[in-house]
Amino acid sequence: MSISDEPEAGRTAGANADALVSHEPRSRARPTMRHVATLAGVGVKTVSRVINGEPNVSAATSAKVLAAARSLDYQPDLHAGNLRRADGRTRTLGLLVGSVDNPFAGAVHRAVEDAALDHGVSVFASSLDDDPEREQAAVAAFLRRRVDGLILTTVSESQSYLAPEVRRGTPVVFVDREPAGIASDAVVSDNTDGAALATRHLLAHGHRRLAYLGDRSDIRTAQERRRGFLDELGRAGIATGDVPVIEGIHDEETARLATLALFDTDEPPTAIFGAQNLVTIGVIRALRELGRHRDTALIGFDDVPLGDLLDPGVTVIAQDPHTIGRLAAERVFARLDGDESPAARVVVPTVLIERGSGELPPRTAHR
Repeated sequence: MSISDEPEAGRTAGANADALVSHEPRSRARPTMRHVATLAGVGVKTVSRVINGEPNVSAATSAKVLAAARSLDYQPDLHAGNLRRADGRTRTLGLLVGSVDNPFAGAVHRAVEDAALDHGVSVFASSLDDDPEREQAAVAAFLRRRVDGLILTTVSESQSYLAPEVRRGTPVVFVDREPAGIASDAVVSDNTDGAALATRHLLAHGHRRLAYLGDRSDIRTAQERRRGFLDELGRAGIATGDVPVIEGIHDEETARLATLALFDTDEPPTAIFGAQNLVTIGVIRALRELGRHRDTALIGFDDVPLGDLLDPGVTVIAQDPHTIGRLAAERVFARLDGDESPAARVVVPTVLIERGSGELPPRTAHR
């Protein structure tokens, strides 16, 4: 892409920020300080002073430089080429996971690192904590380090801000949650079918008073799991309007308190579906606190640490984070090797693991 073409590319990116971007052949050139200097009509040293916040640059010149940088989607290079090799790569990937505190995210991280190690590549990792601002700040930090590819768990309503990187050919693969506003590779679990499987299992054991405890309702995986749960109840002829659906739970303590509140009602549930592993742990704590862990059925989405050692063991819909991480890394390296096929959505199946808690029958009397 010539320098004269870049301003128009920048304007097009701004005008079509919400448009889907597909994997079509595109230029892989990244704008440099020299490109910004040419567009702004100043010297490279002046651009450097503005980008680094140094004094002795007039406000008018600074504004002109920053406008040019925005037009070109320029990102400063923290390493100034020190990590670059002859092929223009840095041998690094950027990995954004939900939270390093979550075992699912830790397993994805490990799988990506193992795959990257086989390619002689290092991984920069960061936690999302389901914060849109943190998401975009982490991605910007990865790009400043000129990573060769991105593997991302995201929470923003739209990931169209990554359109310039996709057009440049930077491989971007989404894990756990599919992107919005941009077409890119994604590796996800079968959330809807997994939740439906859990619900069918509880219904098959005679339960009719079920409760759903889930993550934030604006997170796509939570939406899919809630839909699978409610749709399966509807198919069984159960009025879903009467079913407790508690959302916005994102940690163990909130889940514990929500569970305690369920049992402070006239008709507490005989079975609970915990739609996220931290939620399930909170439910386990509450049931044990109440002495109801042997008469209230429980199925969790995603496995929980030591779940097989409890009495009863915790029945779960198990995801496969190792496969998710491995497949995501493989997609990145395939793109780096020249694969320009259309964006692919890879769905990794879930599996029901029966350990006892999900097989408890409905209690016949309230305590």
